[in-house]
Amino acid sequence: MNAVALRGATIHYDDLGPSAGLPVLLIHGHPFNRTLWAPQAKALAEAGYRVVTPDLRGYGRSSVTPGKVFLSDFADDLAALLDHLGIERAVVGGVSMGGQVTMEFQRRHPQRVRALVLSDTSAPAETDEGKEFRNRLADRLLAEGMAGYAGEVIDKMLAPYNVTAMPDVAGRVLDMMRATDPRGAAAALRGRAERPDYRDTLAGVREPVLIVVGADDVYTPVADAEAMHRLVPHATMAVIEKAGHLPGAEQPEAFNTALLDFLTTQVAPDD
Repeated sequence: MNAVALRGATIHYDDLGPSAGLPVLLIHGHPFNRTLWAPQAKALAEAGYRVVTPDLRGYGRSSVTPGKVFLSDFADDLAALLDHLGIERAVVGGVSMGGQVTMEFQRRHPQRVRALVLSDTSAPAETDEGKEFRNRLADRLLAEGMAGYAGEVIDKMLAPYNVTAMPDVAGRVLDMMRATDPRGAAAALRGRAERPDYRDTLAGVREPVLIVVGADDVYTPVADAEAMHRLVPHATMAVIEKAGHLPGAEQPEAFNTALLDFLTTQVAPDD
């Protein structure tokens, strides 16, 4: 565990694997923290990659910025973190909200990207209905805390059958959600409600892209992944069977195989 003060926040992060390895920056979703990526970080580090997994501001052990935090704030934090680590370019990947932070990073800092990994996410801007929902949810989390929300959405974060079949995974995901500071979660929800449309950004990507989705994801279903794939025809797409919105946690071996195959075959180590 490491920490650095940057852009008015203290960001905690893990930096694993050989310092000379190909850098891979992995971005968690809402309302989680860097440990969501633990199975991937371990596998990648053992394979010789340098893996950086931060807690976004407002999540995990990173400091909270109340009010509203935009995806652009997260993206600029990550660029500053790469500066701090002396990493010029990295493979950048994220799940759910982390995937949208990844697309925002591509939009704002394309020269820093070697390749993109987009897991269980979507590119269009938020709808009016979605904006209202996210702002109402932010109000609720500030008033009630995280526990009730976590219990309501666990069978959407994971495929329902995995909640019962994988109690350790469900417990780990629930613990992350319950431990999140409601002020950080609410600030991110309000900022995410105002996210831009990333479809033009994706259509312009020339770097390698991996699109991953759980076969039974109800938040961002396979159809959303296919829509992104149509925007980026050269992308590699992997559907993870027996998984919902968090295939990296539900089916880590299958997810890791897809990720390592992509890195090995599509991303040159010294490009």
